[in-house]
Amino acid sequence: MTETMSKNTDLPRHLEINPSEIEATISRLIASNTKEIESILEAVGEEPTWNNLVAPLEELDDRISKVWSPIAHLNAVASTPELRKAHDASITKLSEYSTEIGQLQPLYSAYLKISQSGAYAEFSIDQRKVIKDAIKDFELSGVALPLDQKKRFGEVSRRLSEITSLFSNNVLDATDDWVKEIADVSELEGLPDVNIAMAAEAAKSRGFDGYALTLEAPSYLGVMDHVENRSLRKEVHEAYVTRASDVGPTAGQYDNTHVIDEILSLRRELASLLGFSNYAELSIERKMARSTDEVLSFLKNLLDQSLPKAQKDLQELQDFGSKYYSLESISAWDIRFLSERLRTQKYSVSQEELRPYFPLEKVLAGMFQVAESLYGVQISSSEPLDKWHEDVRFYEVRNQGVLVAQFYLDPFSRQAKRSGAWMADCVVRREIGNFLQLPVAYLTCNFAGQVEGKPALLTHNEVVTLFHEFGHGLHHMLTSQRFASISGINGVAWDAVELPSQIMENWCWKRESMRMISGHWETGEPIPDALLDKVVLAKNFQSGLAVLRQLEFGFFDMAVHSSLGPIDIFKVIEEVRKSTALVPPPDYDRFPWAFGHVFSGGYAAGYYSYLWAEVLSADAFSAFEEVGIFDRETGNRFLTEVLAVGGSVDALEMFKAFRGREPRIDALLRHSGLK
Repeated sequence: MTETMSKNTDLPRHLEINPSEIEATISRLIASNTKEIESILEAVGEEPTWNNLVAPLEELDDRISKVWSPIAHLNAVASTPELRKAHDASITKLSEYSTEIGQLQPLYSAYLKISQSGAYAEFSIDQRKVIKDAIKDFELSGVALPLDQKKRFGEVSRRLSEITSLFSNNVLDATDDWVKEIADVSELEGLPDVNIAMAAEAAKSRGFDGYALTLEAPSYLGVMDHVENRSLRKEVHEAYVTRASDVGPTAGQYDNTHVIDEILSLRRELASLLGFSNYAELSIERKMARSTDEVLSFLKNLLDQSLPKAQKDLQELQDFGSKYYSLESISAWDIRFLSERLRTQKYSVSQEELRPYFPLEKVLAGMFQVAESLYGVQISSSEPLDKWHEDVRFYEVRNQGVLVAQFYLDPFSRQAKRSGAWMADCVVRREIGNFLQLPVAYLTCNFAGQVEGKPALLTHNEVVTLFHEFGHGLHHMLTSQRFASISGINGVAWDAVELPSQIMENWCWKRESMRMISGHWETGEPIPDALLDKVVLAKNFQSGLAVLRQLEFGFFDMAVHSSLGPIDIFKVIEEVRKSTALVPPPDYDRFPWAFGHVFSGGYAAGYYSYLWAEVLSADAFSAFEEVGIFDRETGNRFLTEVLAVGGSVDALEMFKAFRGREPRIDALLRHSGLK
């Protein structure tokens, strides 16, 4: 960046987004872009270049992205019926526009001509990657199909955008719809004070006395981890794993059964139109893995490696349940409860015991200190132009005093907010002449907020989640790429995109960094060494069962997306669970019906990415372990070779540039306690 380069300070005005104007705004943008693309192609003629074709097209893409990103984000974190309707209608328009541009033969031909020109050899590595990715996108958009198949491809793509949004809406509605009223606090025996206070506030907000249990993450996990009343755990568990399905307390009301069938059918058709045997093959085209066989081999190898530890974990849990709770057998609603009790007994440490040492403000300050130690950036809070909820915070990222990025943090759970945790781009970094567009990120979590005068206190598991999403944020914000399509997480192979997030989790387990991120909310004292030792010792507690659970998701995802025709989802998950679920789930379990990662997110035939990237992140972190977890030289190399490069180089080459070799699974097996 030159000293004379100017930087943007424009940010979305979220509160100015009027749902009634969204559709018209998107329609105008699409019409304007379409007209400008026609003008660009006319002006380019037979001599397309970077400056007369690629650069102006990126500007048009960015124009839509900056308008749409805050709309999509608001729909996820502050949904209303009006906003949802406008959002879903606009998704259809954007899908049609994307397909139309992706199938524009003159545009494709122009990119091909650039790639075959003498000037291409003189392009920088990042420019060539932009061209290469664009050509691949055209081909996977059906640009080479006959006219009738192009039309059908567009229809399928449009319907997929609609139906995947419907899937998400059903899950959100089913989650918000279920409430369990509790009159007597004795029914909640075992539930920590913070959760009881949350339940009281939830009841009050709904207009009744007593306590309210919901399916929002803090409430659901609190019950499953701590409530002694087994029948209550079963009731809450059933409500959760039957969300948006044909069974359970809201049976049929938000049912995703036919939605899933249609999603899979449309994906199969899309793959077939492009000449692939199944959707999994199509998905792998954009990933680091070279084939579906390689993915399945990877998953099967990890299953073999983790199964002995998982069986040992389960036997230990069964013995504990039999001895202390007189359970002849363990059910699905017992696993988390018994695990937490066994952890407490075995290591004299529980998540609730740790919570007072992790007030959100201290964790954030320590996390920012970790980032500064590793990458030399300074992060400070600032006032946003606006915010969609009073809980939202805003931060600025500086390098040697120079503003390089900004981000929003929306940390707490609430109604009308999608569950889970994620990072999304608000604005993407790009350079246009002497103008620099700074990256802006959205970081979203669903923690419990302040209750009974106490600050927001996190469990250690939630601290790990926060670090994970912050790692995604650093990937987005510390990129040095000039072009939006390969900036930050853009253009990165999906099975490598979790590397920057997963590697950050490691600093949640080390003594030096734990002292930075912990401080008792009343005394400020960091977590005692004796307690810290127990936390570290318990790191791989029940890790075999945890890996098996991830393998269940990965195998299921690959199975449904490798099918050649209609399938029975329930039978598929049953078959997968024969080798991955050591505790048979109840017949009513419909987890896939709310599996947003696969059916409405970006992980279709890609959920294996979490485990695949764990190999990368564990191996990458071992480079820090070899020289010191705050070694600045290693941190700078990770920044330069991984975070900064975005999608400008292939994922394997990126990893090899940092590690000096191809990834090895040994570090993952060691870190996970499987070896």
